[in-house]
Amino acid sequence: MFAVMAMFAIGFTSCGNKAQAPAEAAAEEVVFDAEEEASASISALTEQIEAQDANKFQEVLATVQEKIKEIIGSNPEIAKEYVAKVQDFLKENAEKIKAFAGENAAVQTALAAITAAPADAVVNGLMEAIEGAKDAAGDAVDAAQDAAADAVEAGKQAVEDKANEVKDAAKGAANDAVDKAADGAKKALGI
Repeated sequence: MFAVMAMFAIGFTSCGNKAQAPAEAAAEEVVFDAEEEASASISALTEQIEAQDANKFQEVLATVQEKIKEIIGSNPEIAKEYVAKVQDFLKENAEKIKAFAGENAAVQTALAAITAAPADAVVNGLMEAIEGAKDAAGDAVDAAQDAAADAVEAGKQAVEDKANEVKDAAKGAANDAVDKAADGAKKALGI
C-alpha cells in the first residue's frame, strides 16, 4: 500500500514539474539574432529597391528604425551588429536607392537617421532618445500625480470648509430655535 501511494506521489510531482516548465519558458526574454534580423530587413529593403517604390521603401526604413529600438531594449550590442549590417547594405545600394528615390526628403531623412553615423553612434543616440523619452514620461507621471494630490487636497479642504459652514449654520439655527423656545416659555409663564 505504501508503495502504491509513493508511486502516486511521484506521478503527481512529475506532472506538476512539467506544467511549470512551459510557464517558465514563456517568461524568458526575447533574444534577437543580429544576422537573422538584418537578413529579414535587408530582404524587405531589397524588395522595395526592386519595386522602385519610394513610399514603400520609406515605410520599410521606418520599420528598420523601430526594429533597432526593439533590439536595443533587449541587447544594445546585438542592435549595433544589426545596424552595421543594414548600413552596409544601404551604402552598397546607395546608387540604386538614389535612382528611384531621388530627392525624396522623407527617404533621405530616414536614410540619414540610419547611415549618417557609425552603428555605435546610431544605437547610442537612440538609447539616449529612449532614455530621454522615459525620463519625460516619468516627469509627466510625477506631475500628474502631484496635480492629482493637489486636487485631492483641495477637494478635502473644500469639503471641510463646506462641512464647517453647514455646522455653523446648524448651530445658528439651533441657537435661534432655543432662543424662540425660551421666549415662548417666558411668554407662557408671563415673565
